[in-house]
Amino acid sequence: METVPVKKTLDLTAQTEQPAVDLLAEASGLSKQRIKDAMARGACWWSQKGKQVRLRKAKRLLKPGTRIQLFYDDHVLARKPQAPELVEDKGRYSVWHKPHGLLSQGSQWGDHCSLLRLAETELNRPCYLVHRLDGDAAGLMLVAHDSKAAGALSALFSGREVTKVYRARVTGILNANNQTVDAELDGKPSISRVTTLATDSETNTTTVSVRIETGRKHQIRRHLAGIGHPIIGDRLYGKVDKTGLQLEAMYLAFHCPLTRAPQAFGTQPTA
Repeated sequence: METVPVKKTLDLTAQTEQPAVDLLAEASGLSKQRIKDAMARGACWWSQKGKQVRLRKAKRLLKPGTRIQLFYDDHVLARKPQAPELVEDKGRYSVWHKPHGLLSQGSQWGDHCSLLRLAETELNRPCYLVHRLDGDAAGLMLVAHDSKAAGALSALFSGREVTKVYRARVTGILNANNQTVDAELDGKPSISRVTTLATDSETNTTTVSVRIETGRKHQIRRHLAGIGHPIIGDRLYGKVDKTGLQLEAMYLAFHCPLTRAPQAFGTQPTA
């Protein structure tokens, strides 16, 4: 009976022309079926035109000198993703609602639990990351379908030309009316504007809307924790809760750089 390691990495160079699955199975001791499944889930990489990209075709013939890598993690590959919802298909980009727990993009260990891969599979089109949303959070995300669209849309986000509004439920009673939180994060200016939507004295929690003018890593989570009101379920800056991280991207608005037309998706949270 085959013993599967929890984690294994391989970095190989083909010595003879042979199918990728044969080389990986021989070197790893794993069955060809397990190798095929891992490749389909994005755990295999090879050099193509000077870049390391995912190799999914198990029977791809490798020429001598071709470098190939396998990042096999039994636990990662066994995860079952929750499907995202396609909100609107705009042709050169699409808008999705990412559920809690789904990654924005994959890692070297696989991408079958990422929005990019699931969007690519559903639409049968190339997918490019435009912006990020924490894996623990839910909400609206844009996915581009060509490199020029990706660059133009990404520039909007980096240039602070996108209105981004989130809803969060935090610990404690917070009374805020467009309160500015501008504590620097990682030495960079960071601005969030917080407004109370509802308070619940029984649970000692508050629901707020947050509009961010910058896009630092974990900005909303860190800013809210910094003023003494961490988001419920925030395992990094607050406390773990069985309901998960109570943070959702609700609204995106911008002038499309491709059509010059104003675009708005979702709804702004209201009291």
